[in-house]
Amino acid sequence: MQPGVRKQTRREGLSANSSQFTLEGEAFRILGGSAHYFRIPRAHWKDRLLKMKACGLNTLTTYVPWNLHEPERGLFTFQDQLDLEVYLRLAAEVGLWVILRPGPYICSEWDLGGLPSWLLRDSNMKLRTTYPGFTDAVGSFFDKLIPRVAPLQYVKGGPIIAVQVENEYGSYAKDDKYMPFIKEALLSRGIHELLLTSDNLGGLKCGGVTGALKTINLQKLTRGAVKYLADIQPQQPKMVMEYWSGWFDVWGGRHHVFCAEDLVTEVMAILRQGMSINLYMFHGGTSFGFMNGAMDVGTYKPQVSSYDYDAPLSEAGDYTPKYHLLRDLLSRYHSEKLPAKPTPYQRKAYDAVVVYQHLPLWDTLKLTEEPFKSASPLNMENLPVNNGNGQSYGYTLYETTVTKGGTLNSSNNVRDRALVFVDRVYMGVLDYKTQELAVPDGKGERTLSLLVENCGRVNYGTALDRQRKGLVGEIVLNNTPLKGFTIYCLDMKLDFIDRLAGERWESLPHTPTFPGFFQGQLVVYGYPKDTFLKLPGWGKGVVFINGQNLGRHWSIGPQQTLYLPGPWLHEGINQVTVFEEQEAGGRIQFSDSPELGKTVNVYRHPLCNLL
Repeated sequence: MQPGVRKQTRREGLSANSSQFTLEGEAFRILGGSAHYFRIPRAHWKDRLLKMKACGLNTLTTYVPWNLHEPERGLFTFQDQLDLEVYLRLAAEVGLWVILRPGPYICSEWDLGGLPSWLLRDSNMKLRTTYPGFTDAVGSFFDKLIPRVAPLQYVKGGPIIAVQVENEYGSYAKDDKYMPFIKEALLSRGIHELLLTSDNLGGLKCGGVTGALKTINLQKLTRGAVKYLADIQPQQPKMVMEYWSGWFDVWGGRHHVFCAEDLVTEVMAILRQGMSINLYMFHGGTSFGFMNGAMDVGTYKPQVSSYDYDAPLSEAGDYTPKYHLLRDLLSRYHSEKLPAKPTPYQRKAYDAVVVYQHLPLWDTLKLTEEPFKSASPLNMENLPVNNGNGQSYGYTLYETTVTKGGTLNSSNNVRDRALVFVDRVYMGVLDYKTQELAVPDGKGERTLSLLVENCGRVNYGTALDRQRKGLVGEIVLNNTPLKGFTIYCLDMKLDFIDRLAGERWESLPHTPTFPGFFQGQLVVYGYPKDTFLKLPGWGKGVVFINGQNLGRHWSIGPQQTLYLPGPWLHEGINQVTVFEEQEAGGRIQFSDSPELGKTVNVYRHPLCNLL
């Protein structure tokens, strides 16, 4: 039976009432892969799904990012890049079933695990619990989301064969009433398909809920994992919901790779156990804009914009050695020949763009929302901007006056990194490691500025509860708290980038002012092709193409290129805008291949030495 969206009602959906899954009463093994619509340019959705089908997979899994679908409380969007229904119908069209993972928490190396930052305006907020402020917000979101996906369930002729209840709750587990609440929130709004939970081995004990099949997340199958699943769920199917095909990267680290031969060996072992599997990720894509998350296991480390993940399909949708080996393996689990592989997209290394215009950040402050006056610093989420929803992402500028020099101490209240200026002359950086700076003496009143960047909220673990950004407490000079702040929201949304076009840009001076915006033009002849943008000689900042935020760049790596989808370009002149904090290279270069940095193997195999 092939997926599809039909009007007729089917008889029996995915069932877990025996040692194997059944679908319409017949044995069924899930051969799944994760590919997130919000990390793939919409014009490439079908290409990625066809490649998934051609590899021998029969099921797509995708998360649903609450923070994108409800960017402001009560403001919902399911259009364009966020048209989940179209994505699921495309999956059915190419012959894939769907396991939907609607959260509300998704982890996924995504800012705050997909939870909207406006939740943090409540000083008493308790995320992922039955705290009324959280459950009310979840209910409101599900009221909008579930009616859109419920008609696409298997029983109604659609491709959705299972729905996950929350995500990896066993690693958090702060409220034993929470998982039953989420389960009921799904059921009461019309979810009828098989319910699942997923956790790593350590979280399985606390992460489940009665009436939902427990599945496991791992990278190396062990006898203990198989036995534990068998013991807690006798005579029920065993499934690896997340088989980690690679790993994510953090700024200042190395690019994680996982040997293709190792991956196939482990997948083969899982299948030989009779288990079902979902590859996380099958295609990682990109955490465009400011959407990257962060990890904090004692030390805060923000994640890069690329979500290549060393997955079977690369960040730009290329076939990799993993893809070819998996296709060969999975073809043995199909009675019919697999579909032909779609032709790969062409890419182009466009000519370098010469930066010819410059606009100091200080000259753009008039384009922001009205600055907020506050006696003490206020965290970005609680600023009175964005229709009372606070600031979610980007930078926040805090300015006050000082009358003397001395020692400036952040008291570890900078979240996450602040460039410090006196009368707009750069003094240094305050962050988690550096919490003190010397302020030179001077005459009269001077302006002290702290440009604070939200580098990405933690997406996993107990630090999830401490993710307010900006200045989250007092800044002291010579042990005296500073007062009288003017605060500017620099979230760099599309409308702000558009407003920059109307400003009087300067020709690039020999010594430009930092931070600042730098602009050049990419001229495209003919049909635009995918490419990779790189910034040798630049320091740290953000890149925009025709107003679209490609993500962050930072010379410390590992990532040295930003994926630029061809559909985001147009024939003729394309505006390239770089926000740069401290160092500009003068040219913006392009490549037909990515540079993701020096590698480190997440799991060593003799053949991995060839990498």
